[in-house]
Amino acid sequence: MSAPTYKVLNPANGEVVEEFDAATDEQVEQALAAAQSAYEDWQNVDINERAKIVSKVGALFAERADELGKIMTIEMGKPLSEAVGEAQFCQEIFEYFATQGPTLAANQEIKSFSGGKAVVQKLPVGPLLGIMPWNFPLYQVARFAAPNLMLGNTIILKHAESCPRSALAIQEIMDEAGVLAGVYNNVFATHDQISTIIADSRIQGVSLTGSERAGAIIGEQAGRNLKKAVLELGGSDPFVVLDSDNVSEIVDTAWGYRIDNTGQACNSNKRMIVMDDIYDEFVSELTKRAKGLKPGDPLEEAEGTFAPLSSRKAAESLHEQVQDAVSKGATLHAGGVLHDGPSAYYSPAVLTGITKDMRAYYEELFGPVAVVYKVSSDEEAAELANDTIYGLGGSVHSTDVERATKVAQKLQSGMANVNVASAEGAEMPFGGVKRSGFGRELGPLGMDEFVNKRLFYIGE
Repeated sequence: MSAPTYKVLNPANGEVVEEFDAATDEQVEQALAAAQSAYEDWQNVDINERAKIVSKVGALFAERADELGKIMTIEMGKPLSEAVGEAQFCQEIFEYFATQGPTLAANQEIKSFSGGKAVVQKLPVGPLLGIMPWNFPLYQVARFAAPNLMLGNTIILKHAESCPRSALAIQEIMDEAGVLAGVYNNVFATHDQISTIIADSRIQGVSLTGSERAGAIIGEQAGRNLKKAVLELGGSDPFVVLDSDNVSEIVDTAWGYRIDNTGQACNSNKRMIVMDDIYDEFVSELTKRAKGLKPGDPLEEAEGTFAPLSSRKAAESLHEQVQDAVSKGATLHAGGVLHDGPSAYYSPAVLTGITKDMRAYYEELFGPVAVVYKVSSDEEAAELANDTIYGLGGSVHSTDVERATKVAQKLQSGMANVNVASAEGAEMPFGGVKRSGFGRELGPLGMDEFVNKRLFYIGE
């Protein structure tokens, strides 16, 4: 892997706003040493005291939501209102773990059949490496950092090369909130340095959110060095509509969720699977929402406009996937226009007629493209929903909750939802199966990954 260049490149106009030097090997070693040294102190701070600091971290995210939102919008094109909302959601995540953490990390006594007292303790393991993506520059870091700060672990954070200002803003918040020096360490590491960090004996685990390709590389390196890993990778989540007494309303839900973050979410509803008796109306309504949209400034969010993708390369890659499908017989009902560079605008699209010889059938479409499939039975819907290498999330919708529940129970995914696109909340565990990765973040399970679940036994 080549060394990354950390720079802010505004995808709305293709302009380079600011560049940052990658870390030197000496700076990487300083971060490793600081994380190890700080761990000796941080793990001994009472968890209730750590909770006060973690709560303060969350409060600062909320206080600076407007400022943080603008940083994200300029870095990766996220519509400003969504960016501000992301910063505010981070406050909920830190507060959840600050409030629930002491209980979630409490000792658990287990029944002993040999006399004596047996307790499972939840102890920190030490310094961790977090490798974070560009699509949710704050949220992804929050869900990794919050539970591990509560547990007493320390963190080295390697952010996406396109989000250096977000990375620095997070470090500033950690410092101002009173997180001990060396507990949270932002490092503009190169890919070679990532390998060095993972191999270092001081690092006890690695968490990555990113592509399937990146997950395979990091997972291999972690395994070679016998390090625990959490991998949150790609997804091609199904959105199954069995029936509806208001097709326009369910289309609003489907479309709104698909274009959230301009379609750049791992758990977005990338495959809409619709029963044949409402399929035509569903596609027609979806097409109405996609037609006539124009590129707009994500800082302004004028009605009838859409935001850019994160980069020109991302827009071009998505366009290639759509064009591959169209060239092989798929129907493009609206959108699908790659706008002139160097900006990264790609008009939201509706695509039908996808077959197994098209890239769009198997690959993740990481952008605002709604792909719709027609099915004629619940069994066919479930079979199609599971015909993917991914297994992150999915949802099933029906006026009959019992019917939807039966189909949702068949989803081969880490998250399954009935009559909602996704269960959102700091308390809801997030993660997948198959090639969507392994491990969980958020909720009670989010504090159960990088933990020494030590048996402590006192004999009679």
